[in-house]
Amino acid sequence: MILRVFFNHKQFALLYFIVLSIDIFVKLFCSQFPYRFMSKPWVTLVLLCYFYCHVINKSDKKNKMVFWALVSFLLGDLIIILKGDSLVLLGLTILFFTAAKLFLSFKFSHSKDFSVSSLIPFTSVLFIYTVFMTWFLYDHLNDFFVPALLSFFTSLLMLQFAFLRQVAFNKKSFKFVFLGVLAYAVSEGMQAIQLFKGMFPMQEFLSTLFYGSGLYAIVFGLINEKEIELAQIQDS
Repeated sequence: MILRVFFNHKQFALLYFIVLSIDIFVKLFCSQFPYRFMSKPWVTLVLLCYFYCHVINKSDKKNKMVFWALVSFLLGDLIIILKGDSLVLLGLTILFFTAAKLFLSFKFSHSKDFSVSSLIPFTSVLFIYTVFMTWFLYDHLNDFFVPALLSFFTSLLMLQFAFLRQVAFNKKSFKFVFLGVLAYAVSEGMQAIQLFKGMFPMQEFLSTLFYGSGLYAIVFGLINEKEIELAQIQDS
């Protein structure tokens, strides 16, 4: 009965956002340990089960990258709850999130031709954003300047690959994945500001909402992924 929920997109969406809402409530009104340690993992675990139930070729290398990405996000989430003032755990958190973004970038990549001219404006905006975030946080990064810079640029890479999916995959998949990656990037920017510069109004609520919604949109988009040629054949 419970397993059936993971095969129904609408029922799973309801389940997922209930789980996400509980995690947001715990983050806002309960102590991080042990309560957040119990609520946070479920956000990623239910996505892992959802993807596993819907992916057809589980042994495919690119599909495995999604599993590894979600596991990396899960480990990063757990470590950031425990980190306290530990610089080592903060470094491990950045490492796992960076690895997750690289795994997803590999999944998003494809061999179809694309127009370089259409990519330049988008890449320019992303580059300006990355430079701005680095400049804005520069005085507070200290020993984490290089790790933070690498993390920002892997986000840029992931966004580029998500953008380039439009020439290879169906619109539904492209839109959900791209919007999910954008939501994740917004969440990451909020988290970086909170970690290195300080809190801002509604940061905890917004960053968790964008993070959870972004991961859901990415996974949903990948589950609905079809190559354009296949979609055209089916439509005809």
